Amino acid sequence: MVESDEHRTAGTLSPEDRRAAQRILESIAKDAAAELLRGFRGQTKIEFKGPVDLVTEFDRRSEAVIRERVARELPGLSLIAEESGGSTRPGTATLFADPLDGTTNFAHGHPIFAVSLGLVEEGQGPTVGVVCAPVLGWTWSAVVGDGATRNGERITVSAQQELRRSLLATGFPYDRREADPVNELQFAQFVAIERYSAQGIRRLGSAACDLCLVADGTYDGYWERKLSPWDLAGGAACVLAAGGALSSIDGGAVDVGSGSIVATNGAIHRSLLEALAAVRDQRRP
Repeated sequence: MVESDEHRTAGTLSPEDRRAAQRILESIAKDAAAELLRGFRGQTKIEFKGPVDLVTEFDRRSEAVIRERVARELPGLSLIAEESGGSTRPGTATLFADPLDGTTNFAHGHPIFAVSLGLVEEGQGPTVGVVCAPVLGWTWSAVVGDGATRNGERITVSAQQELRRSLLATGFPYDRREADPVNELQFAQFVAIERYSAQGIRRLGSAACDLCLVADGTYDGYWERKLSPWDLAGGAACVLAAGGALSSIDGGAVDVGSGSIVATNGAIHRSLLEALAAVRDQRRP
């Protein structure tokens, strides 16, 4: 896997290497998710990384599975994981790994959580994504340019054309008590004001699952701020592979390091960006 010196030097992979990486990442994600299931709704030791930001022993167990297998089976990749960090080596593609996206849900026995693995190539953005939500029994998997699947069945984004008939999703950061409240205001506007309204808005607590639900047509759009690269990379690849659109909240190109994302079926993308901007602009002096 990733044996071409030319591709390693460029920091990009061949289509064949992407497909090979996808197969390995599916296996890794499922093994890591099985580790999470061992602790689900059990007596889980919880630690606090911040006032409300949690980590459990199963975050670390899942990450240990990911690190061991990536080192053994995908040694040509850089790896950056949520709990133990990492760095990008020059000339390599980078795998961003969230061993447990939705830790707060997991800690409370809520079924929406996932292992998220996303491969980002230099100059290409997210190209391979695997997200495994073990309690749901769903694994989303994608190679940009080759399409996306859920449990092996091909998926595509929705065909919804109107924002007012769309089902949307968003989320809020752990530090929302100290953060700029613009996202809460945007959420309230979509709920309460007819000209910004959507058919409904959901908040699951797992960015990786939210993105994959855009990819498989469950949601028509999703936006969020203050995310980490490991939250975004896997699901973002699934959205792109399923025919969706991604941008920053300001409408620019997505950078997984920016923490800002809008993901849609493409048809409502401009309308969603305009509605988000309208609420933001109302707050300017």
